[in-house]
Amino acid sequence: MNTPIKRHASLKPLSHDHHHGLLLCWKIRTGYRKNVEINRIKLYADWFYKNHLLPHFEIEEKYVFPILGNEHELVKRALSEHRKLRRLFEDFEQVSKTLGMIEEKLEAHIRFEERFLFNEIQNTAPPKVLEEMMAIHSGLNSGTRSVEEWEDEFWK
Repeated sequence: MNTPIKRHASLKPLSHDHHHGLLLCWKIRTGYRKNVEINRIKLYADWFYKNHLLPHFEIEEKYVFPILGNEHELVKRALSEHRKLRRLFEDFEQVSKTLGMIEEKLEAHIRFEERFLFNEIQNTAPPKVLEEMMAIHSGLNSGTRSVEEWEDEFWK
């Protein structure tokens, strides 16, 4: 049995965002399983990407990853995965295939950040840096829209 990871308070808002990202993956899978029209799933995924995932990526890239430095192997991997995910979300050619790839890649990316990258950050960053990051993040996240705002709950 996996023991829950003790997350530093400064990273908890980002871990909360990750939870919502995992829910997006689940919603995509559920939509496929229920044979929901692909465009309904894509509309939600696009909305989530614009309103939640992009701001999350920006916070990580601007404030979190620099703690380890952009040359750190874990940060390089995270940045590469962010680029790949952006390309997938912005691909409107093969929507069905792309949504499946988003579901797989996003879940793997979130698991990587939670299990490896965030652990490395909280184990190596000085407490003062983590406290500064917490203050920055709390001021930034106040403008994001609730994930509960979507009316077409195709996953239910």
